[in-house]
Amino acid sequence: MTKANAFSRTADASPDTNPDQTDRQFWMSVLARADLSDLESYWQTLSPAPEYRHLRKPEIGMAMVRGRAGGTGSPFNLGEVTLTRCVVELDAGVQGFGYVTGRSRRHAELSALFDGLMQQHSALHGPALIQPLHQQWLARREQVSRKAAATKVNFMTMVRGS
Repeated sequence: MTKANAFSRTADASPDTNPDQTDRQFWMSVLARADLSDLESYWQTLSPAPEYRHLRKPEIGMAMVRGRAGGTGSPFNLGEVTLTRCVVELDAGVQGFGYVTGRSRRHAELSALFDGLMQQHSALHGPALIQPLHQQWLARREQVSRKAAATKVNFMTMVRGS
């Protein structure tokens, strides 16, 4: 991690924790996966709300998604995904960026705002915003994994004459 640990992202043993990932990459990925309602709730609790201006208003576009057969094969173009992006500048001059899948302009705007706030005050907003959002995502992912595991079918091959 590039900065002193203002919040711990290594406390969980999640497989998505990448040791080469910077703190900013981590919190931007958490913000992109978060529920809009959670981001909106946290924004409402900020007092006073920071002043900002749009450098790039939220806009919707497309990006090509690449895949690999079996996760390790040669990369191939899987298809396109809708993305929304936004860039803001806080009154302190810090620029925040938000990239989210889908068409939610407000989600991209809030992600950019919180990226800027995290650059300024990660010790304050990390434990209050980023950690709970990451834990919620881990819980949702675990629930989906358990549901998928419950439907798993194990096929067994029997050899004749053994």
